[in-house]
Amino acid sequence: MSSAKTSLALLAFALAASTTACATSPEKAARSDAARALAGATEPATPEERAAANRADPLTRANFWAKENTKDPEDLAISLEFARALREIGSQERALDILSRALIVHPDSADALMLLGRIQMAGGDVVNAGRAFHRATEVAPERAEAWAALGTTFDQQGHHGLAQTSYQHALQFEPSRTTTLTNYGLSLVLTGDLAGAEAKLRLAAANPDAGARVTENLALVLGLQGKFDEMKTVSGAAAPAQLVEQNAALLRGLIQPARSWDALSDTPAPARVAALDAPVEIPAAAPANTVEDGATEPAPPRTLRLRN
Repeated sequence: MSSAKTSLALLAFALAASTTACATSPEKAARSDAARALAGATEPATPEERAAANRADPLTRANFWAKENTKDPEDLAISLEFARALREIGSQERALDILSRALIVHPDSADALMLLGRIQMAGGDVVNAGRAFHRATEVAPERAEAWAALGTTFDQQGHHGLAQTSYQHALQFEPSRTTTLTNYGLSLVLTGDLAGAEAKLRLAAANPDAGARVTENLALVLGLQGKFDEMKTVSGAAAPAQLVEQNAALLRGLIQPARSWDALSDTPAPARVAALDAPVEIPAAAPANTVEDGATEPAPPRTLRLRN
């Protein structure tokens, strides 16, 4: 073959190769981009990305964890974060659905059971909340918050003896837990054991994280026992002096100053408990009710209520 023909052949081959490369290069790039996009859609987020999402606003956080949950619906940690985010934006039913599915795969997850119970409790489903908390005590018997939460469900159903037993279990593992001591004290009030209630509420009020609600409940119990000077001292730190005096005056009338508390204590127990079962309203004090575990205590409202 002549040199001219050889050069032409080589040029034709080079042009063909170049044309093929030009034709296939964009296709390869597109496939590569699609592969990277697919990998990004299926790979879990990095710890840094998760931390950043949890610092975002509630809706952004919920959307982030929704995507993560789609990638791996059986990942327990993701399910818990997603349920918490849904709870925060008010999507309680969706959060319950996510937790129910997670518990099918992880039936012994105390974390999932506790979160499930709290959401049910907030929605007024006390019975099912109690079942969730009871199951949590079975799978994690040394978890104080599970016993304490179970106690609040018993109290709300009027089973105060069972509630107090649950609080005792909780205090075996965390003896100084403020919410448990507070709820235990209030439970004792509802069964007429004011001295026992005072002891528990004093322990709760002495903790650094005790809020105004704990203090005002202690003041109430002191007043119900006729200890008005102590009541003023305790309540004075959280309420104006005039309102403290009004509360003390009202309680004096309720327990009849002509008779001492010791004399009243001779009254048969059913009568004492029946008296406590009636609503007692005192202006400018805090509500005697249970405190949700882990919740920040709100500022006390203008009325104190003691109810069974």
